Amino acid sequence: MKKSVTIIILLLIVIVFGGSMYYLYQKNSEDPVVYETEKPSKQNIIKKAVATGSILPLEEVLIKPNISGVIEEIYVEGGDYVKSGDLLAKIKVVPNLNALNDARNSIDEAKINLDDQKRNYERQLSLFNKGVISKADLERAQVAYDQAKQSYGAANKRYDIVNTGTTSGFRNAANTLIKSTVSGMVLEVPVEVGNQVIESNNFNEGTTIAAVADVEKMIFEGMVDESEVGKIKEDLPLEITVGAIEDQIFDAVLDYIAPKGKEENGAIQFEIKGTLKKQDSIFIRAGLSANASIILARADSVLALKEALVQFDGETKEPYVEIETSEQQFERKDVELGISDGIFVEVKSGLSAEDNVKIWNAVEDEEEAN
Repeated sequence: MKKSVTIIILLLIVIVFGGSMYYLYQKNSEDPVVYETEKPSKQNIIKKAVATGSILPLEEVLIKPNISGVIEEIYVEGGDYVKSGDLLAKIKVVPNLNALNDARNSIDEAKINLDDQKRNYERQLSLFNKGVISKADLERAQVAYDQAKQSYGAANKRYDIVNTGTTSGFRNAANTLIKSTVSGMVLEVPVEVGNQVIESNNFNEGTTIAAVADVEKMIFEGMVDESEVGKIKEDLPLEITVGAIEDQIFDAVLDYIAPKGKEENGAIQFEIKGTLKKQDSIFIRAGLSANASIILARADSVLALKEALVQFDGETKEPYVEIETSEQQFERKDVELGISDGIFVEVKSGLSAEDNVKIWNAVEDEEEAN
């Protein structure tokens, strides 16, 4: 019995020892970590901030009626070019019954006053012919009679305007004819024949008949985050990319930064505007969504290195890299860095184009597999 226990213990010891030796052998036979290297290269480095927004006309004019009614005719559609004074639409007046009744009552009152002044004038003229009254009295009666005729005529014209929107002598200036106040392209006509429209006045902005703008003058209007607004300033160049126009970059200049931010989805956003440079070959439609890259700094054809290859001293926080001196032998070298675009960083001094820089954050194959 004791002999069997002894044999079992010896076997266990041999198995454990053999396993340990095999583990150590496998561990020693693993390939050592081989660090790869990379050379610096010439790059154009652009430091930028990004804003999202849309393309809009610099000046968009909304044409509104100055009389209420129903659209009788429309003479333009979106995309048409118009000049100032061109006819856009015609309105048929639907008179308000209260206003129509008041205008008719004014005619009746003016007629009564006119008849009374006429009788008074004829009476005064008869007395003047008999030498009873002076010429001054006759002239006063003449003036009162003329004023009564004027009031009667004005009451009739007012009735015509309430009823039809115009009157005799004002056909060319009829407010039932909606004309463009500026020259440009008709961007949209949001009404149709038969639609009721409301006049523009102090109490109501009125119904828009058409939107007209000069599409030769377009701007980018967008928002930037509060974390970026401190980095930008007016007159910085913009590179505009429009989602609907592929492989095209439009140049612009930042000319407005809002002094006050607006809260959107829990973040403070600041409005910016940039004027696009005129495009002769490409037509940019109003309202297209776009992104603007605000060029904060730029360095062309400079020696650059991937930012991931740069290390920082734990105490001084100064940047350095490790360059290869011989096969898998590296030494530290301090560098002076310039601008960065988040991927590449400008190397001002400390490296040459021939140096092999250690990719220091390499990982073993086993860790990659995990």
